[in-house]
Amino acid sequence: MPIRVYNTLTRQKEEFQTVVPGRVGMYLCGPTVYKPSHIGHMVGPVIFDTIKRYLTYRGYQVKFVVNITDVDDKLIVRAAEKGTTVEALAREMTQDYFDNLATMNVRSIDVFPYATEHIPEMLDIIQRLIDKGHAYPLDGDVYFDVTKDHDYGALSRRNIDELMSGTRVEATDRKKHPADFALWKKSKPGEPAWPSPWGAGRPGWHIECSAMSLKHIGETLDIHGGGLDLMFPHHENELAQSECCTGKKFTRYWLHNGLMQAGKQAGKVGGQHSRLGDVADLVASKEEQEAGKLAGSKGAASVKELFAKHSPETVRFFLLSTHYRSPIDFSDDNISETGKSLEGFYRLFETYQRITGQSAYALKLGTSAEGSAALSGPAAYVARLGELRGRFLESMDDDFNTGGAVGTLYELRTALNGFIQDQKLESTGKSDASLVAALSGGVTLLRELAGLLGVFDQPLAKASAADDGFTAAVMDLVLELRAEARATKNWPMSDKIRDRLKSLKVTVEDRPDGATWKREG
Repeated sequence: MPIRVYNTLTRQKEEFQTVVPGRVGMYLCGPTVYKPSHIGHMVGPVIFDTIKRYLTYRGYQVKFVVNITDVDDKLIVRAAEKGTTVEALAREMTQDYFDNLATMNVRSIDVFPYATEHIPEMLDIIQRLIDKGHAYPLDGDVYFDVTKDHDYGALSRRNIDELMSGTRVEATDRKKHPADFALWKKSKPGEPAWPSPWGAGRPGWHIECSAMSLKHIGETLDIHGGGLDLMFPHHENELAQSECCTGKKFTRYWLHNGLMQAGKQAGKVGGQHSRLGDVADLVASKEEQEAGKLAGSKGAASVKELFAKHSPETVRFFLLSTHYRSPIDFSDDNISETGKSLEGFYRLFETYQRITGQSAYALKLGTSAEGSAALSGPAAYVARLGELRGRFLESMDDDFNTGGAVGTLYELRTALNGFIQDQKLESTGKSDASLVAALSGGVTLLRELAGLLGVFDQPLAKASAADDGFTAAVMDLVLELRAEARATKNWPMSDKIRDRLKSLKVTVEDRPDGATWKREG
């Protein structure tokens, strides 16, 4: 089945065909680094990191570029408030962004171009636009003339007057048209400035992405990603200035992810996701999504504050449990529900280690669809795992439907637990090498597919060795006392120990070979 992606420009799914066969140039709009990262800043990188992982698995060579906007009005204002320089503030907040990406297991980005390092490329594009009659200087500024681009508004499907409605536009009566946007801004005293043919100034926001994507990918991108809130004006203006400059198609496929919204109710996880009706609903709901958008300006917590409550793996899994075009209902309850659902996977990995004596995280994984995990065992078991692998790939082939893929992972977990139980692999069955090998193949497949979503790459971080040893010793004593209470039928004491442990978020599981415990959260 070929990969199909939903293109915001055409409002339909299209078969994925790249400019250069076998290669993908993918650009994602990055942050303006003036404040610490909040969870909204992680949505796009997690989604498009997953897309790159999957395209690579399917055999593509992918170049993934995410820009850093390190000069902007917000940076200038914030630096003044903090009594520091724009450069120092940008450096500090960029490192915060990088740290959080690494914690979220976003590791596939190839290039992080900085706006301030691409001023010459921006000046070149601006001059070319002036020479072609698509832009005009005005008292040290340079503006793009939207009336000279007959396709302006094609991405957001609105005419110029509609696009202006409700949109913040720089106030000036000097422009030829109110919708004309700045390519170059004359700097005020004390602001960052670079020399240009039109006077000292700094770039407009939109020209930055055109210059950086052109330099690092080429005149035509295969995928341009970003949040739905960027479709207008940012992506609309990128599209206009880039195509008017080069005369070539700017992007083959525009992919816009839904926005993070403040959720109110916990929902079941495991493949359920907001149903998408006609794909045009995504754009029609733009204003509704933006109204509820969770952003720094609305008090969204920093990513580090979020990690104090939830593991990064849980947060990543939560973000991918819906289709990327759907809005994400953000709440502590929803993330906690996801965390509880992941416990079943961690228990499976612990069971696997008890059976085989080796860590599930030590298994060698396939790196391509052709080199996927070899399956063995009873015919019905192999057929079931093969079916689930096919369904996972079908979900990802269908516009990178991670929600459907996540649902398949849960089914795969159920199939593996059923195999363990049916074959009595925790007791007599573990002596059968062929059955153990069959289990290893299935767990390898689970981790291989989960790895495409960027989860279960490595064991969760544990407490320090000293604390871990002390806690284990105390828990051994507690479980020993509980076992004695049960043996003597001292049920009140046994229940009291169980309830106190539960209140401390410690789960005890009674097994034929003794009780085991696990600390939650």
